[in-house]
Amino acid sequence: MGVEGCTKCIKYLLFVFNFVFWLAGGIILGVALWLRHDSQTTNILYLHLGDKQAPNTFYIGIYILIAVGAVMMFVGFLGCYGAIQESQCLLGTFFTCLVILFACEVAAGIWGFVNKDLVAKDVKQFYDQALQQALQQDQSDSDATNAKTVVKTFHETLDCCGANTIMAIGTAVMHNDLCPKEQTLVETVVQGRLPQDCHKKIDELFSEKLYLIGVAAIVVAVIMIFEMILSMILCCGIRNSTVY
Repeated sequence: MGVEGCTKCIKYLLFVFNFVFWLAGGIILGVALWLRHDSQTTNILYLHLGDKQAPNTFYIGIYILIAVGAVMMFVGFLGCYGAIQESQCLLGTFFTCLVILFACEVAAGIWGFVNKDLVAKDVKQFYDQALQQALQQDQSDSDATNAKTVVKTFHETLDCCGANTIMAIGTAVMHNDLCPKEQTLVETVVQGRLPQDCHKKIDELFSEKLYLIGVAAIVVAVIMIFEMILSMILCCGIRNSTVY
């Protein structure tokens, strides 16, 4: 009882693809959780400057990624079970879930491409505001202390100092207490060691994270296309099978 010949090979091939899909969902879920709790991003995105909180656009994408990983694991299990049981109903449900997931991934990819520079831009604006307040002398003690704490967290987390190269040198020389410990006045002036500007470091931080997410999305999209094709072939093979 069941399919035979090439259709049987497709059945087990679909099972293997679904198992890989289930593993990919687990990997994406793990990577998303790692990005959510990564020390660099959490140190920066949990900061408060008075009543203003650091931009959380990046975390919106991470939460979407967590949901996608969990759904992928469920859909992968559904596909494995449907292929082994040769159930047209389960395979049809699996195909529908894949179409929805694929559409969501395309929509998320478009959103991410449109807003890929927005995350870094918002974080840089937040940093610039904190740095400006930290360098001003007429701020109240509480405001100045809060701004300096925010700036020092950026500097120590990203190993940078200042919004650009010129400001980085000026901050390292004139306000050395705001810079990382290893970037001392002696190292900056005598040894000629130039501190890294924070705008560049912020761009590097989020571009690396988004690149990792983009690679994972492309791999998953390719797997999903193959699975949709195989599930339809297997479903048609089960329907046309004369072996019962």
